[in-house]
Amino acid sequence: MGRFRVLVVDDEHDIVELVRYNLEREGYEILCAATGEQALQMARSHMPDLVVLDLMLPEMGGLEVTRHLKQGEKTRRIPVVMLTARGEEADIVAGLELGADDYVTKPFSPRVLAARVRAVLRRDTRPDPEEASVLKAHDLLIHAGRHQVTVEGIPLDLTSTEFRLLRFLALRPGWVFTRSQIVDAVHGEDYPVTERSVDVQVTGLRRKLGARGHYIETVRGVGYRFRE
Repeated sequence: MGRFRVLVVDDEHDIVELVRYNLEREGYEILCAATGEQALQMARSHMPDLVVLDLMLPEMGGLEVTRHLKQGEKTRRIPVVMLTARGEEADIVAGLELGADDYVTKPFSPRVLAARVRAVLRRDTRPDPEEASVLKAHDLLIHAGRHQVTVEGIPLDLTSTEFRLLRFLALRPGWVFTRSQIVDAVHGEDYPVTERSVDVQVTGLRRKLGARGHYIETVRGVGYRFRE
């Protein structure tokens, strides 16, 4: 496999150069964009392996860019790491609801950003020991190798995070997991995320499951479980 290609989107030149320098040191091929429109054009033409995306962009903001990426047939599986200013929890939640994979708050440590990028790329590419297995949970078929969930033969359009969350719970029906256990399983240990973010992911997953959203049960004061 060649070098991973990362698209960095920010309208502040100094930040772009800081991110570019540190990610190139990690061995990534870097593409840069200063506007949302340019970012979408480059994502569609160059198909990066990951996008580092500032939310505060002129004209078309980062949330709108994320929405277009996740709705595009070619680009919807590209992971997105958001760059946000401190205190923008509403924007972080909105980005996660749209399918973003992670976020880093400004001012940020370049080493932390590099570690987050590395973690997202690793979990999207590492082989699954049960890659060929298909898990049947009620009337859901969860195919690990294809990263696909089908209901009566119809595939659901889940983000990679939603897929991992559903599969983690469905592998152990009836078991109750805390939010921190879910974060460790889905994102990796020592991943700094708020309980609100976990709830957002569960809410989004239930919405996509539709009439089967009740398969994921809330255990008040504890966490979540998959219905037996």
